[in-house]
Amino acid sequence: MESTNRQSAFAIWTSLISNILLTAMKLIIGLLFGSQVLIADGVHNAGDVFATAAALISMMISKRPPDKDHPYGHGKAEVIGAGIVAVVLVLAAVYMGYHSVMALREPPHKATLLVLIAAGISLIWKQWLYVYTMRVGKNANSSGLIATAYDHLADVYASLAAVVGIALSMLGERYNIHFLKYGDPFAGIIVAYFVLKLAIHMGRTSVDVLMEKNIDDDRIEKILQLVQSIPEVKRIDRIRAREHGHYMIVDVRVGIPAELSVQEGHDISKKIKQVIREQNPIVEEVLVHLNPWYNENNKK
Repeated sequence: MESTNRQSAFAIWTSLISNILLTAMKLIIGLLFGSQVLIADGVHNAGDVFATAAALISMMISKRPPDKDHPYGHGKAEVIGAGIVAVVLVLAAVYMGYHSVMALREPPHKATLLVLIAAGISLIWKQWLYVYTMRVGKNANSSGLIATAYDHLADVYASLAAVVGIALSMLGERYNIHFLKYGDPFAGIIVAYFVLKLAIHMGRTSVDVLMEKNIDDDRIEKILQLVQSIPEVKRIDRIRAREHGHYMIVDVRVGIPAELSVQEGHDISKKIKQVIREQNPIVEEVLVHLNPWYNENNKK
């Protein structure tokens, strides 16, 4: 667990520093050469700096142990951080879309090789960050890191569109094809669409966790089979599970033979918790409620 936490912290710090450097590069080159898509992408990266900082803070809070005011832990802090990232992406998409449309009403800016190189560097860098951060986020089951990885993916879309748009603009200037000269702002509009779509998906996921939506049916079925594998469990009355940030809480109600003693019931409850947590490392807590079960043949 300690090793996983260190990897998560390193990944989020790498993302934060990378976003700061890329923001500076894109804004400086974009402003110097009048590239609308690079400026929009730079502003998007500036928003990413705040979003990544929010994810970092939320991850630090989520690792705190349960206390008197938060007996179930602080795991949902990561979900709140992911929600902040989604909001930042929505604002970035609106900004990029608006300024790209406005750029279509102006004379096209001349595209340069340096602008194309800057967009290409961003594309490669962000693709690596996405793959790396997603891998660490899934290993740690960290909502904050996974949200940051999706943020990098949005930047991959933006940088790819920027590379294509700038390249088309350069071709338009070289061969005097007028509509291709507007490849830069058209690329900005396409970027805005994909970023907005990604932000909506992230926002819905965060809301589902905050509203304690039940986990998917496949995972519920696997937990159900584990509980059924315990011989003393004669009936399953209810199984629920909810994500709590980087961990999960399971609620189980089962029927066991009514003639068993309190100690035997306690041992069965302990066995249920053990088998679920052994097969599901992300499960932090299992709440077990025991109901009496009567054999119809022996029922008085």
